[in-house]
Amino acid sequence: MIIGVPKEIKTREYRVGLVPAGAKAFVNAGHKVYVEKGAGEGAGIRDHEYERVGCKILKAANDLWKKSEMIIKVKEPIAPEYERIQTGQIIYTYFHLAAVPDLCKVLVEKKVAAVAYETIQPEDGSLPLLKPMSEIAGKMAIQVGAASLEKTHGGKGILLGGVPGVRRGKVAIIGGGVVGTSAAKVALGMGADVTILDVNLERLTYLDDIFQGAVTTLNSDSENIERCCRESDLVVGGVLIPGAKAPKLVSKELIKKMSKGSVVVDVAVDQGGCIETCRPTTHENPTYEVAGVVHYCVANMPGAVPRTSTFALTNATRPYGRHIADLGVVAAIRADKALARGLNTYGGHVTYEAVARDLGYPYVPIETAIGGSPKKSNGAVEKHDAPPAAAKALKPAAKKKAAQPTAQA
Repeated sequence: MIIGVPKEIKTREYRVGLVPAGAKAFVNAGHKVYVEKGAGEGAGIRDHEYERVGCKILKAANDLWKKSEMIIKVKEPIAPEYERIQTGQIIYTYFHLAAVPDLCKVLVEKKVAAVAYETIQPEDGSLPLLKPMSEIAGKMAIQVGAASLEKTHGGKGILLGGVPGVRRGKVAIIGGGVVGTSAAKVALGMGADVTILDVNLERLTYLDDIFQGAVTTLNSDSENIERCCRESDLVVGGVLIPGAKAPKLVSKELIKKMSKGSVVVDVAVDQGGCIETCRPTTHENPTYEVAGVVHYCVANMPGAVPRTSTFALTNATRPYGRHIADLGVVAAIRADKALARGLNTYGGHVTYEAVARDLGYPYVPIETAIGGSPKKSNGAVEKHDAPPAAAKALKPAAKKKAAQPTAQA
């Protein structure tokens, strides 16, 4: 298969979809890898490092998109990239389609096989490709929140850790998942007074155990959310429903009740945000104020630490990417249920139920969308099917992985 790795063009997005070690794994397996010139520079990876492992560097983004059967990215394609998307192409990246209806329309019209990192999900319910970025974003949420609390950045002028004789800053974290746990670790390390809210009592029990009572755990009901937001200096939103829009748990009215100079950091912004007053911002202009409350809502927070986040991300994405390249997308999703859950669009259909529901598309189950044949109506084999010889050679592996769908995660 021909793999394309374009340079990310989202504002101050410095990550890259594939590191040289990952590219080498594709090349060694017989695939061709094109990398756009300068694609890895933001993460400290030079073009010659890709060339050394057998990749070809292409100067023009349009050429790379046109020649590639599968595009491996970090962030969803943005408007200038829509025209570069090829009909029937595989795109393997973060999509968060519930928050970008215009992109979903393009993917449907161009019959793209959109494999979303954020919805690949093994039977245990984990999100292995979202986890590393959630860990980074959770830790960053406290760092940027602490900075935003400084008076020069519009905050109330509070040091999270306080000093002897002066109260510590109060942090409320809504959501006790990967983001919330990572945020709590950093907040505690800075000496803050931390509360975590979640609807899952088993999760709260687990958090109470691992933090040994150092954090306050509360059920995430409207009363507790309101009280914590009003009393806290920093509120972190870390709520996730895979593939769907985040629920609005902090209303505009509640934001008005918070003290002036408080800070909210909505890590869920790329899924629409769990704070009603949130709107996506960039690393160039990361904050804005509503009712005197500073909002930090950067949709690609890990892009600020591209060296760490690129390697963490590609460690997780490479196995599934190889599976798609080796088998073709249809055979790969049939062989691996976790990967199948990552398929958001295919053949002009929306194949992920939460996305279809949120954006008003008819939901078409994956088996219905892919049908019984990997061929187009005109009889031509689709781009996203592996060459017949390769598919035949890999059929035994596909059957084995069907019995153990999460073995490669």
